[in-house]
Amino acid sequence: MIDLIDSAEVNSALGGTIFAGNIHTFSTVDSTNTLAMQEAQKGTPHGTVYVAEEQTAGRGRGVHAWHSEPCAGLYISIVLRPQMVPSDTLWLSLAAGLAVQAAIENVTALVADIRWPNDLMFGNLKFGGILTEMNAEATRVRYAVTGIGINVNHEKFPPELCKAATSLRIESDRMVSRQDLLVAILQAMHSEIEALIQPGSFARATEKILKRLEQKSSWIRGKRVSVNEAEGYTGVTAGLDALGFLRVETDAGMRTVLSGGVREAKG
Repeated sequence: MIDLIDSAEVNSALGGTIFAGNIHTFSTVDSTNTLAMQEAQKGTPHGTVYVAEEQTAGRGRGVHAWHSEPCAGLYISIVLRPQMVPSDTLWLSLAAGLAVQAAIENVTALVADIRWPNDLMFGNLKFGGILTEMNAEATRVRYAVTGIGINVNHEKFPPELCKAATSLRIESDRMVSRQDLLVAILQAMHSEIEALIQPGSFARATEKILKRLEQKSSWIRGKRVSVNEAEGYTGVTAGLDALGFLRVETDAGMRTVLSGGVREAKG
């Protein structure tokens, strides 16, 4: 049985959220983020969601590609028009990570880990990722797109990925309804986004995100990691700063990870 997503049912299930009536599904696209950025440029409204059954040119953070098997994963991109400065958009990715983690636990009872800033993990195996892109002026975001990719019902992976990737099906040993998971993710995202963009609530919302990440990610404190920034360095994670950036204690002192990839250090 092919697990297709019914956009009408999803729209109905999302009544009362910013996403209700704004779900658009496609059988195949090159990248939902590319599509969403193009449509946002044309004026598509806040809360518009693009979902693909398959991506042919999905992207992760940096230059990383995404393995897309038809009707097996979830490929979601959300158009947002938050009143925030460009340096605050990291919070969109951090909030999305928490939303996806909560939705997965709700639907599957699996407890995933979050590797700062945007990877979803079971142990050392990645099953999902988040990519937030934006169009901005110096002092304000015109629009942002938060993309979420999740390996849901993949049973196997190409040889080059099999030692690094997993899926919800592999971890739970059962099929997972992609539609139920999509609805759960968007319901959780609604709560996260509304908290961030409500007038006067931003500071309180980000403080809560920091506290929850400390509780729900094994990568935030006490993890020995390698950071792939300019020269690269190794150290032990020491929490997040007030802007949501990861701090790493190295032999040479405290460093703040602004853009580099983070991986568990070997040895």
